[in-house]
Amino acid sequence: MPNTLQVLYPISDDTNFDYDYYLSTHMQLVGEHMGPHIDRTLVTKGLAGGPDVPPGFYAVASIVFKSDEAMGAAMKASGPVLADIPNFTNVKPLTLIGEAVG
Repeated sequence: MPNTLQVLYPISDDTNFDYDYYLSTHMQLVGEHMGPHIDRTLVTKGLAGGPDVPPGFYAVASIVFKSDEAMGAAMKASGPVLADIPNFTNVKPLTLIGEAVG
């Protein structure tokens, strides 16, 4: 089964998130440094947490790798990607490493 990495950017008081920078610059860095090891990527912008409920997350990036080895290689190359985070948000992202099962 493929491995996945979700990066979640939770909304809380006194946080900010620059979507334009994230989509145009940060995700380009993801592609440049980690891209050769990535099978596919999906970015979801938070719109709501349910009916009449504000979103709990600015965005969630879901990255799929074909193997443990590909994920490991991508993580080794992720230094510039991680260093770029303060350029678009002051949020400490949450991460979930998992196995795609469906």
